[in-house]
Amino acid sequence: MSEKHIRKPRSDGEQSRERLLGAAMQLFAAQGFNATSTREIALAAGANVAAIAYYFGDKAGLYRAALTDFMPPPEKNIAHFDQPGFTLREALHGYYTQLLAPMMEGDAAQLRLRMWLREVLEPTGIWQNEIDNGIRPEFDALAAVLARHLEVPVDDEVRRLVHAVAALGAHLMISQDIVAAVTPQLLSAPDALQDWIPRLVDYAEAIVTAERTTRQKGAA
Repeated sequence: MSEKHIRKPRSDGEQSRERLLGAAMQLFAAQGFNATSTREIALAAGANVAAIAYYFGDKAGLYRAALTDFMPPPEKNIAHFDQPGFTLREALHGYYTQLLAPMMEGDAAQLRLRMWLREVLEPTGIWQNEIDNGIRPEFDALAAVLARHLEVPVDDEVRRLVHAVAALGAHLMISQDIVAAVTPQLLSAPDALQDWIPRLVDYAEAIVTAERTTRQKGAA
């Protein structure tokens, strides 16, 4: 095996940090931020409480890391769908690819989803920060992409269109347990989520086409 294919073993520090993150995700997802103590997390991770302060500062820092460490910066997500040469279909494919990517991480994705739902119900401020610094820039970027393909300015109807396009993927993210219960065959295959992406693109293209038709009728 060539040297470039040999993965370097993680340091003890990296392993300790990952164990703390894994234990924190389990407990925060099950109990929420307020009901979870640093002592519980350290015990579950096989570490001491001082390690939390060393790697994360405090419980709030560990909670923030458990929620956001996996999330790419918004500009990286935007680059998946906002490229000058992209067709509408390519842009939509890139959008759904980055949107559903966190769901393809197995059990960790489910834990993070439960944590985010708890954060919405029991806010600590992280959710509002994510809206302002993550969701809003991606929303505005998709609005600009759709407006460009419709050859119109970004107006409230374009913004309404963005919400509709995003909702197709958000339903899978937020209501995956409902999808699995009602139509388990649509999520049971190993590449099930990958199979959803081109179909979501089809549906989104149809919504954009409907918007274009509505505008043309209005202009006529």
